Amino acid sequence: MFTISGTGTTLCDGVRRRDFMQVGGIGAFGLSLAGAADLKKTDGHGSAFGRAKSCILLFPYGSPSSHETFDPKPDVPDVQGELSAMPTNVPGTHICEGLPKISGVMDKVTIVRSMTHPYPVHGLAYAVTGLPTYTPALETRARDKQHWPFIGSVVDYLKRRDEADAQRGLPNNIGLPWLVNSQTDNPAVNAGPFAAFLGAEYDPLWTDFDGAGLHIAPKNTVAQTERFRNPFGGTTAEGRFRLSPASERPNDVSDSRLRHRKALLAQFDEHRKRLDRDPRVSNWNHQQQTALSLLTSNRLRSALDIGQESFGVREQYGVNLFGQGCLAARRLIEAGGRFVSVFWDCYGQFANGAWDTHQYHYPRMKKLLLPGFDSAYSTLLTDLDDRGLLDETLVIWMSEHGRTPQINSKPGGGREHWSRAYSVALAGGGISRGKIVGQTTKDGGEVLENPVSPKDILATAFYLLGIDPHTTVPDRQGRPHPVAGDGRFRPELTG
Repeated sequence: MFTISGTGTTLCDGVRRRDFMQVGGIGAFGLSLAGAADLKKTDGHGSAFGRAKSCILLFPYGSPSSHETFDPKPDVPDVQGELSAMPTNVPGTHICEGLPKISGVMDKVTIVRSMTHPYPVHGLAYAVTGLPTYTPALETRARDKQHWPFIGSVVDYLKRRDEADAQRGLPNNIGLPWLVNSQTDNPAVNAGPFAAFLGAEYDPLWTDFDGAGLHIAPKNTVAQTERFRNPFGGTTAEGRFRLSPASERPNDVSDSRLRHRKALLAQFDEHRKRLDRDPRVSNWNHQQQTALSLLTSNRLRSALDIGQESFGVREQYGVNLFGQGCLAARRLIEAGGRFVSVFWDCYGQFANGAWDTHQYHYPRMKKLLLPGFDSAYSTLLTDLDDRGLLDETLVIWMSEHGRTPQINSKPGGGREHWSRAYSVALAGGGISRGKIVGQTTKDGGEVLENPVSPKDILATAFYLLGIDPHTTVPDRQGRPHPVAGDGRFRPELTG
């Protein structure tokens, strides 16, 4: 298998998800194929196994309140607060009135209202890896040896290991909009979305975003002295995603290896010019043409170019960083991407950033957070469905934990951390449509039935992606670790 990569980046790009082929060997001017891969290896598994060919992870860092998203409590006004409940297009299902567009796509979604675990801290790493226990000290030690690999890194590792599919044209594991927590006043990058003991080769390929923020965001804290034009609240139409320098050259790539890669790229550029002039190419069969496109196109950068979409489509997603990130994720999946993560990250100030609404909860929910989520999520699901991609694309909206039923007395109101009961939204890729799983108490503070852990969500995602959740990966000492920790596949989420 030909590889020019140290971060999961490939030389060139692949074809649409439905049509991708695998490149086996490469000659000077001839190509051979190993044949098409079948991801639905259902031996010993149910019909949902392998239904998803790809996954989009949407991660609102800081943790949304379930009361103001998917588990409103209108019968308890002092718990529900300033935002009430509204009906959806699924009879009997209500969500927060701040999500009117999402209310119209709930027939595509399964909501898990009974999420629970014992760590009410910003455990990004706990939520997205099989890590069995957690301490807050781990959150800012991204390369600590105790960490387990990110779900996207595991997918990348296993697909490259088990399939002649390592170079389908797009990296298996892409992170948007930038390296998590790299755009704040806190220099410590958040742990979690890294490959840990699998090695930096399986880290996500990160992008950057060059669009400026247009609107001054509500304050995060009373003591905040600087105000920020947060691109998650609105950005310029000229904003674009580009490959991050942090992804283009990992620490373990030497100068000589980098020069070698550049030389190889130059050789392929020259070969492409010759091939374009060679009449024999027009006589190649479909498989040979497909293999050539894998080697000589630039689909990754093209897929990231949201400017190729009409402005009308971009407006539907929302001309803000999360909306444009979701649009880029759809483009990447359509181009053949396997696992794409879109983080709603902190910007400017880390303290109480993003969805961590200890203070000014309602101003931020009403003016910044809910409007951006409402447009992006509803449009993403509709767009995927209209293109025939939703049934084979798993879409996960999940965060670290939830927030307290009680509203505190801080300025603008606030909700503190709460992990004993919260919500996750799942759609596509074998997930049931229009379903509610689990139930919480009258105030939303405790799980009444069917508790689900973040590890169960990971296990179910792996299962739907055609990976047995009991699969193990070796740590640096060769010891096996189950990819989803102690999580188990939850068949009640699938349909």
